Amino acid sequence: MQMSLKCLTQSRIFTLSPLFLSNTRFITSSLSASSSTDPLLPSTPNVSKIGNLQVNDVVLTFREWFKSGNNPLLERIFEILKDQVDDDLASRRLAHLALSQLGLRLSETFVLDVLYYGKDVLSCLKFFDWAGRQPGYHHTRATFNAIFKILSRAKLMSLMLEFLGNFMTQRYIHKVRFCDTLVMGYAVAGKPDIALQLFGKMRFQGLDLDGFGYHVLLNALVEKSCFDVVEVVWKQITMRGFQGELTHSIMVKNLCKQKRLEEAEAYLRKLVSEGRKLSGHVLSILVDAFCEKGKFEQACRLIEEFRELNRVPMEVAYGVWIRNLAQAGKLDGALEFFHNKKLSEGYVPDVFRYNILICKLLRENRLEEVCDLLMEMKEDQILPDKVTMNAALCFFCKAGMVDVALELYNLRSEFGLTPTSMAYNYLVNTLCDGSVDEAYHVLKSSINEGYFPRRKTFSILVDALCRERKLDKMKELIVVALERNFRPSASTYDKFISALCRARRVEDGYLIHGELNRLNKFTTKNTYFNLIYGFNKSNRGDIAARLLIEMQEKGHTPTRQLFRAVICCLCDMKDPEKQIFRLLEMQLCYNSPNCQIYNYFIDGAGHARKTELAKEVYDMMGRNGIEPNISSDILMLQSYLKSDRISDALNFFNSLHEKRIIGRKLYNTLVVGLCRANKQDIALEIMREMKENGVIPSLECYEELVKLLCSNKKFDVVVSLIDDLEKAGRHVSSFIGNVVLSHSLKTQEIYEAWIRSSHLNNEMSYSSSMLGNLIGGFSGRIKLSERIEDLEEVIEQCFPLDIYTYNMLLRRLSMTQIDGACMLFNRICQKGYEPNRWTYDIIVHGLFKHGRIKEGKRWVEQMFRKGFDPNERTKFYI
Repeated sequence: MQMSLKCLTQSRIFTLSPLFLSNTRFITSSLSASSSTDPLLPSTPNVSKIGNLQVNDVVLTFREWFKSGNNPLLERIFEILKDQVDDDLASRRLAHLALSQLGLRLSETFVLDVLYYGKDVLSCLKFFDWAGRQPGYHHTRATFNAIFKILSRAKLMSLMLEFLGNFMTQRYIHKVRFCDTLVMGYAVAGKPDIALQLFGKMRFQGLDLDGFGYHVLLNALVEKSCFDVVEVVWKQITMRGFQGELTHSIMVKNLCKQKRLEEAEAYLRKLVSEGRKLSGHVLSILVDAFCEKGKFEQACRLIEEFRELNRVPMEVAYGVWIRNLAQAGKLDGALEFFHNKKLSEGYVPDVFRYNILICKLLRENRLEEVCDLLMEMKEDQILPDKVTMNAALCFFCKAGMVDVALELYNLRSEFGLTPTSMAYNYLVNTLCDGSVDEAYHVLKSSINEGYFPRRKTFSILVDALCRERKLDKMKELIVVALERNFRPSASTYDKFISALCRARRVEDGYLIHGELNRLNKFTTKNTYFNLIYGFNKSNRGDIAARLLIEMQEKGHTPTRQLFRAVICCLCDMKDPEKQIFRLLEMQLCYNSPNCQIYNYFIDGAGHARKTELAKEVYDMMGRNGIEPNISSDILMLQSYLKSDRISDALNFFNSLHEKRIIGRKLYNTLVVGLCRANKQDIALEIMREMKENGVIPSLECYEELVKLLCSNKKFDVVVSLIDDLEKAGRHVSSFIGNVVLSHSLKTQEIYEAWIRSSHLNNEMSYSSSMLGNLIGGFSGRIKLSERIEDLEEVIEQCFPLDIYTYNMLLRRLSMTQIDGACMLFNRICQKGYEPNRWTYDIIVHGLFKHGRIKEGKRWVEQMFRKGFDPNERTKFYI
């Protein structure tokens, strides 16, 4: 094959793969059929419009090949039997009438053909029963043996034993050698002890088995390792002259089962030297035994030796050799042997050998070779079986040709394809990448036909349904799974519950959670978080609180943020104090009382602006013998400040001051809180007190004060604070620098304040001078370098740049040099910064303002793809 699998399209809009275009012989037979107007051919409406002809050609080719093994008469028989309902007398009579109307000429050969063609065991049993009741026909030992083997292969031993137990009540028992049939039946059923008892009774009554019965019994004894009895029965066969090819095969198997391989080889050579007629099966048994023991060299030598002797048909041995090589992982060796024998000896493997190679190649993703083998099978007119058809479906899925696989799946009733669980898994997995609805329908079909997907496939489909928010289908899938006692993994439940919560269907999620608890399934921490936040959004704090306690009972630890969210929700409910103290009581019962629990409640009540409630919890700590820690004091202080109860905050702070020395954390909390409450004078006074008491203010204090003072245009105080910060040996932070430069873009007042300060302060540092120059440049009072690289260097000498700094540079550039702004955007990305909404908005605004509408629209599209929206000012230009 010339073409590479790289040419295979991965698109659901299917173009015919070069795998088939380069092998036109594969679809030639279907070209004329594709133009047929035969009304009996079903249409394929789901095939893509693009490449429609090619897809139809491939589908039609495989469809006709799959149908080539169909026997219309036998298909009709099994169609009738499949519709028959056992417990319904009317249904049975209708089925028997339909079979009678077919005008079947029953004979041993025909009945065997029907049984071997059978698609399922139950239908075979129904036909066997119906045929045995027809006038003029009587079952033979061969037909009985056939039905026994069918039951045995299906491992339905209990059904087979029940069948044998009811044997004596049937009409046809007097028309066959009754005892022979029972002996064979129990032998095939894997009950040689019962078979021997019945055989003993036969001999006591002067009856005996014929050659066929003896060999069935002998083979059953070998299979069950009854080696002592094997020798006895073998002697009986020899004495009666029944010995033949089948006997030799069974005796070689007997020695191999006992791991007496050298004796088995010697026995085989003796038979050859005596000129005995041998079947290919006898050699294959020994080859298989050598391979099972890992003695591949001996097996290979034996095959070549007997091939040269030309005394034994080699086809069966070749097939066994190929199978063992493939199963041992020697796939290349198996393929080489396969092709060599095909070319040199005209060896045509049966469908089973092809299937082994195809399935192994599929597992290794050697898709070109799979394609070659499928084409060889079709050309050599080897009829595909169920394994071949399923392998072809898997091949199309793996090769990215899921359209073809789906069409063949939809046509499966025409050629009797029953997809295996692997084929269903491949179809569902592949369809999840393009068509979740089709994947869902395929999965439902598989469930109706008795298959249920593997856990991984189920999870993949659940992920796809979650991704596309098809929650009703997902819910139906979970329900169907539970009805069939399939227990999805905890992660699958988590994904489903999370998706329901995101879709504001938290009640449905809670029901699934209840089912998890009933099944003693482990609910993950993430699921509890999603449920609790979901009920918070629905204002059902009572359920959220219940789940908060439950998750701790399951070994999960809630975060402070989760406690805060639940408490805030409870505060919005009726009678919040009662709700919160009930939760606190439950929490204290579950955990031994400690500061952290109380702190969670103080924090939650403070965020909900329930200051009195927070203070009540704070006081409760002391009454219960627990000394509030520094975190308790900070949270209580923040509670007052968040509620704008400044006097209460100051009184609380002073009361603490009277009890002990106030540390840096409490001072910082108070200053930051006052700034956020727009109380600049009090904040500055507290900060002066801090320094007088030898407490060093945090950088956050400076940042919040600078931000507030800039907003209130107290620029002289801002300059004084920055000078104070540098005198304390600390550097200007990115936050302070960005705030100052941002205000410099709006007003020159801050630069003027800086000039006034410089006149008063003759010892201004180099970095402070540079910052003053920057402020002058941004306010338009000083001309700065046009090169953005130089400007970056100057800023770096004053404070570290971040994305907000770059946004200001972009804004400044976009006013006059939009091309330079675009170049700076690229530099920002190259430096590893992640552009935010404002970064994009500045570029878009600048492009539209400069009349570059087309470019601006392209940037807007890119902005939308990143999940950002332009602000209102920019929307005006758009």
